[in-house]
Amino acid sequence: MHAAVVTHFDTPPSWTTFPEPSPTGDEVLVDVVAAGLHPRVRSQADGSHYTSEGALPLVPGVDGVGRFPDGTLRYFAVRSDTRGSMAEQVAVDPRASVVLPAGADPIAVAAGANPVMSSWVALRQRIALTPGARVLVLGATGASGRAAVQVARHLGAAHVVASGRDPERLASLTSLGADTLVPIDDVRALAAAAADVDVVLDYVWGAPAAAAMAALVTARRSASDRLDWVAIGSTAGSEAPVPSAALRASGLTIVGSGQGSVGVRGFMTELPGIVGAIADGTIAVDATRVPMPHVADAWTGRVPTEQGPRGASRVVLAV
Repeated sequence: MHAAVVTHFDTPPSWTTFPEPSPTGDEVLVDVVAAGLHPRVRSQADGSHYTSEGALPLVPGVDGVGRFPDGTLRYFAVRSDTRGSMAEQVAVDPRASVVLPAGADPIAVAAGANPVMSSWVALRQRIALTPGARVLVLGATGASGRAAVQVARHLGAAHVVASGRDPERLASLTSLGADTLVPIDDVRALAAAAADVDVVLDYVWGAPAAAAMAALVTARRSASDRLDWVAIGSTAGSEAPVPSAALRASGLTIVGSGQGSVGVRGFMTELPGIVGAIADGTIAVDATRVPMPHVADAWTGRVPTEQGPRGASRVVLAV
């Protein structure tokens, strides 16, 4: 078969022949239809993700949509760090899959499930989102942050504050459910707009998150009111200088949301709802379809097809 193969951590994968996967245990052989090029996949392919086994060669891809032996079209997750979904075939445990609703667009599901999952699982598995809560999304202009605005609204938030760097992308979030838009580097404006939020979905971490954290805690009308800060991404840095006073003098609670903190069972519990919300258009997803043999071009930004809204489109490699 053919697959996208990484032979060096510092070079993009190439489309070449590769041995067919050998299913083990409860796994079955799945014909891949589409696989998303997520940031998580890039970190897998360059060896920087915290789950990396450091083994080469590897086929990247952590999820996708495929045709299973029973003929069903399903969204699936891949367990292996080295035998991923960017191939003509992949071995998958059917228990880590969900059948697509009739009429669902496999490209949209492959593009959206991963970024939607990050905020959906955080709000459903890591904290208890109270109906009518106020939510701040830090880093709302990326694909995951854009999805988080919609997810927060869908799961019951009454007010969503979106904060990001790109003015054009930020402005587009009003149509997706954001009530207030704030540039992420304007800490004073952020404190004024989000002083009394109940939840922060943080995709940036680093110094910007620490600055926002200190400003929000200081500006709250009732310091002891609970503030759930959920660290999901780290686009601005892997370390944040959190002042101890912010924790001692407020109701601030910091948790993380990811593979290790949630677990397979937690993710699988939420998958049907996530796929259903993408399939019926409740969560809008913008995808750019690229033939899988063009994986190297997609990896380096030379995408041989039309792009969607600036920076918001998730590349999907399709067989």
